[in-house]
Amino acid sequence: MKVRLQKYIADCGITSRRKAEELIVQGKIQINGETTCTLGTKVDPCRDEIRYKGEIIKPEKHQIYLMLYKPEKYVTTVKDQFQRPTVLDLLSEVKERVYPIGRLDYHTSGLLLLTNDGDIAYRIMHPKYEIVKTYIATVKGIPTRDQLEHMRKGIAIEEYITAPASVKMLRKTKNQSVLEIQIHEGRNRQVRKMCQAIGHPVIRLERTKVGKLTLGTLKKGEYRHLTSNEVEYLKKL
Repeated sequence: MKVRLQKYIADCGITSRRKAEELIVQGKIQINGETTCTLGTKVDPCRDEIRYKGEIIKPEKHQIYLMLYKPEKYVTTVKDQFQRPTVLDLLSEVKERVYPIGRLDYHTSGLLLLTNDGDIAYRIMHPKYEIVKTYIATVKGIPTRDQLEHMRKGIAIEEYITAPASVKMLRKTKNQSVLEIQIHEGRNRQVRKMCQAIGHPVIRLERTKVGKLTLGTLKKGEYRHLTSNEVEYLKKL
């Protein structure tokens, strides 16, 4: 049975399905010796030979699901052009090839999932599944009720308006506030841009939950395998 090329690449543990589309467009994938740049191309896993960087790629037989407590000053990529440490540097004991599901920016800490299961990664990352991500943001100053309501209803950021979000004031001091922000879009640096848009830039930012999954007792830099119940929960999303 034929499958879409981007799904096949993700099932091989190379990268997420969305990033696989970029590899295709960039001409980095060959099918039976021919480079393809066409999205929507289908391949037969039993008959076609698919190569990436000159090497034949095949679906991972052993699927793995990890939760990492990402520290600040790590990039959420497999490799970094500026030679900064990546989250994979924290997984030196993991023999399987995995990739991050989504991203946390360089200065953001918190819950990050990694896998070689392309279907799970696609479900968590794609906005249509509306998987809620929870963040704790320490911001400068004290946002007003109107400003928080603006964030809840949707706020203009660059060329788009964010989807409705859940925003709670957890505590405040004289010069800063701590907010709980829940979103399901996950655009690039979205939480930081939302706070900046109301005039209260982020001082510290951490993701504490993805759906119902929480960090639990993990410490920064530590990781663990998801339990069978957690994996089953993700597969039912």
